[in-house]
Amino acid sequence: MTVSLLGAADIRRLAAELDVTPTKKLGQNFVVDANTVRKIVHAAGVQAGERVVEIGPGLGSLTLAVLETGASVTAVEIDHRLAERLPRTAAEQGVPDGALTVVDADALRVTELPGDPEVLVANLPYNVSVPVLLHFLETFPGITRGVVMVQAEVAERLAAKPGSKIYGAPSVKAAWYGPWHLRGTVSRQVFWPVPNVDSLLVGFERDAAPRGSEDERRRTFAIVDAAFNQRRKMLRQALSGLFGSSAEASAVLESAGVAPTARGEDLTVEDYHRVALAAD
Repeated sequence: MTVSLLGAADIRRLAAELDVTPTKKLGQNFVVDANTVRKIVHAAGVQAGERVVEIGPGLGSLTLAVLETGASVTAVEIDHRLAERLPRTAAEQGVPDGALTVVDADALRVTELPGDPEVLVANLPYNVSVPVLLHFLETFPGITRGVVMVQAEVAERLAAKPGSKIYGAPSVKAAWYGPWHLRGTVSRQVFWPVPNVDSLLVGFERDAAPRGSEDERRRTFAIVDAAFNQRRKMLRQALSGLFGSSAEASAVLESAGVAPTARGEDLTVEDYHRVALAAD
């Protein structure tokens, strides 16, 4: 059975049926272009037989494009109306029984997923994109790679390198799990309603082995937060509150091989990890 994708008329019909009015609060800009959802699936390298988790499937445009490959999908949807309708939409579009599982829940609160997914795809709104991604990477170590469509500013920050103006705490925390790269542009015209911001695709590959223990991750992230809460200050000042004084912060930094006069935006995730280990 061939899976049929949704077009613009289908999206509007489903929205009218469910009385769904896209809102900025939930970041609901539905993708109405089949080529775009196929582009996301291609960028993620989804193959038949793989287990994929999709965050925020909405009316199902991207969901169907993933299912079209022969992969199975676990879709996490916070809107009860959309979560209830999605399995029926999938069946109507030719998706075989058992290929789609819908989890009606807030993605930030999900701690278990059926099917042990290995690939992540999503179209995420600005206000929750980074917290949701970090939560899933922390909670589901079986997810080895993924591609998400997010506001351009978010994508660029996730993929930013040390020393750049947009490098920040999200950049370091995302890099804890593995490298991130921009994967392509997305036209505003493929969305309904048309947003007033640009979107990009950004992808990641999880490192083959964990960078450190969960305790090390928490301590590293606390140092990252302290460093960027005092952006453009020397680390010995920015971390003084965390370590008790500038002198103590300097001692920890020096033992980690980091100059106390460096600034937080200059350090790699490896540098931050060494500082956390030196502070132990």
